[in-house]
Amino acid sequence: MSGAVTSGFLAFNVMRFARLLRRAGLAIGTGQIMTALEALQVIDIGRREDVYWALHATLVDRHSQSEMFRMAFERFWRTASSADSLAEKKPALQLVQPEATMAPRRLDDAFGTTASSEIETSEETQGASWSGAEILRRRDFETMTAAELAEARHLMRMLRLPIPVAPTRRFRPAPSGERIDMRATLRAMVRTGAIDLRHRRRVFKHPPLVVLCDISGSMGVYARMLLHFLHAITNDRDRVHTFLFGTRLTNVTREMTHRDPDEAIARVTRAAEDWSGGTRIGQVLHTFNRLWSRRVLGQGATLLLITDGLDRDGGAGLPEEMERLHRSCRRLIWLNPLLRFDAFEPKSAGIRAMLPYVDDFRPVHSLDSLAQLVAALKAPPNRMQRAA
Repeated sequence: MSGAVTSGFLAFNVMRFARLLRRAGLAIGTGQIMTALEALQVIDIGRREDVYWALHATLVDRHSQSEMFRMAFERFWRTASSADSLAEKKPALQLVQPEATMAPRRLDDAFGTTASSEIETSEETQGASWSGAEILRRRDFETMTAAELAEARHLMRMLRLPIPVAPTRRFRPAPSGERIDMRATLRAMVRTGAIDLRHRRRVFKHPPLVVLCDISGSMGVYARMLLHFLHAITNDRDRVHTFLFGTRLTNVTREMTHRDPDEAIARVTRAAEDWSGGTRIGQVLHTFNRLWSRRVLGQGATLLLITDGLDRDGGAGLPEEMERLHRSCRRLIWLNPLLRFDAFEPKSAGIRAMLPYVDDFRPVHSLDSLAQLVAALKAPPNRMQRAA
C-alpha cells in the first residue's frame, strides 16, 4: 500500500485529474494538489469511497463545485477499484462518451470529448442560418465550454455602453451662449469703454458609472465573465468606479484601469480577498453608503448592482441601505443572473427587500442580456422595469 502511494504513478494521476478539473473551471493550485497527495497517504486507497472524499476535501472549496467534481471523478477514475489500479501509470482514464444530459459542456471540453462539429440543440437548429457568434450570444455563461468562454470574452470587448452627457452647475466663457456673463461684460466695459456683451455656457460632463459586483460563491462564472465586460467599459470611458463585494467591500477601480485584460483581472483577483464566499449585502451597502456614496455617486451617476440577491444575513438592514443608495444616484439598475429562469420568483428575503428601490431589473447571464443592457441604457429611465 505505501509503495503504491510513493511510487510516483499515483501522484502523476492525481496531477492529471487536477489538471482536468482546472480546465473544467475549478480553481486548483499546486498547494491543493500537494495536500491531496498527503491526504491519500493516511487513508486506505483500496477503498474508492475514501479516495473520493479525500480528494473532494482537498480539491473542492465550495458546495457548488461538488457536482462537477463527482462527475469528473466518476469519469476519470472509472476503472480504479483497487490500490494497484490507482497507482498504475495509465490507470483509470476511460474516456467513454457521457450522456449528453448529465455532464456540463465544460466537463466534456476538459476531457476532450466535445466534437468540433457538435450538433446544436433543437432550439438552435431551428436557426440554422444564424452564425456561430449569434448562437453564442444566446448561450448561458455557465453552460459554455472553455473555448466558448474565450470567444465570449472577445465579443464582450466589442460591446460599448452609451456615454451620455449631463449638465453640471458650472459655466465657462463662450463666444455665444444662453447666459450673459455680467461680470466679464462689466470688466470689458471698464477696459475699453464700449459695450461688449460676454457670454457663458453650461458645462456638460459624462455622468459617473458605478458598479457594485457580487463575487460570492453563488455568482460563480458570472462574476468572472462580467469582470471582462467591466474592463472593456472602464477602458472605453472615464469616471467608471468598480467595487466588488462578498462579505466585504473592495474598491478595484485602479486595478481595472490596466490596459491588458488578463493582467487587470489578475490584479483584481489578488485585491479581493473574499472570492467565492458568502454574501452580506446589507453590511456591504452600509459600508459603501458611509464611505463612498458621496464621492462617486454625484452628478447624475448610474449605478449597476450585479448580484443574485441571496443574502447570508436574510436581508437584515437592506431596505434602509437600498433606499439611501437609490436616493444617491440618478438611476439604479439591478442585474440578476437568476432572471434567466422563466419561473423566477422573488422568494428570498434579500430580493424582496431590494426590489422596491431599483429602477430597472434585468438578467445578466449571456451576451444577449448584456446587449439588451446597452440598449436599455440608451433609453430614458423608467421606474421599475423588468426585462422580458
